[in-house]
Amino acid sequence: MRTIAILTAAALAACAQTVSMPDAREGAVLYAENCAQCHGASGTGDGPWAAGMTPPPADLTQLTMDSTFPRAHVLSVIDGYDRTDLPGKEMPEFGLLLEGDTVPVDVGDGVLTPTPRPLAALMAYLESIQEG
Repeated sequence: MRTIAILTAAALAACAQTVSMPDAREGAVLYAENCAQCHGASGTGDGPWAAGMTPPPADLTQLTMDSTFPRAHVLSVIDGYDRTDLPGKEMPEFGLLLEGDTVPVDVGDGVLTPTPRPLAALMAYLESIQEG
């Protein structure tokens, strides 16, 4: 009986663990590894590979519209889900790089959406570098 109680307590403790949300620092590392070559270290589109690109890489510090960061749009562009008729459709798809454990992210509609942790981390970083 005591063994069952210990196992039950351990199972409950495992279920009670909270998911830690990624922060901008975690996203900054991923950004430096995957995005800075084109978008530049500061996100303004002046990376070493940007020279001669048509159209030039987007300025990622100017994504906020009407004081709202467009989370759903940013996530869909990064993971390659929707690039039809969008400027920047030339951007490589990073969907395969952004697999793994998911975290609940509010994409702006109040509904928590399971999102791969690296994708959520990149979004947090991009949101942190907005200039307006």
